[in-house]
Amino acid sequence: MEHDLSIGAVSERTGVAPTALRFYEAEGLIHSDRTSGNQRRYHREVIRRVSFIRVAQQVGLTLEEIRAALDSLPDNRTPTTKDWEKLSAAWRPRLDAQIGILERLRDRLDACIGCGCLSLGVCKLMNPGDKAALAGPGPRFVLDAD
Repeated sequence: MEHDLSIGAVSERTGVAPTALRFYEAEGLIHSDRTSGNQRRYHREVIRRVSFIRVAQQVGLTLEEIRAALDSLPDNRTPTTKDWEKLSAAWRPRLDAQIGILERLRDRLDACIGCGCLSLGVCKLMNPGDKAALAGPGPRFVLDAD
């Protein structure tokens, strides 16, 4: 198995376009070495980093959050299981909060979400007089855990 991978090989393995890989590299999320012909070569461990980025983006995490997480991993060696466990433990509260929002959205999308529109009949029962507005703007019943 090849140790250093071309951008095409990483793209094929991760499902991420070469343009996105170059963007991730420009943002400092991943790193490559250059051949004598100035071609990018990625160490195999970049596959896991790119896969992590891809999943994190799919659940709505920001590039800043992703960058901070990846910055906690070592640059000079392939991250170990312990390194990933540390990152996972640090992210667990953030992911649990995101899961809570997604569950509340799933469970309330066909009913009142506390946005103040009062356009559904059930909104008048669940949010009479737009009482949710006292908690702040937006879909309070989805964004708030209470």
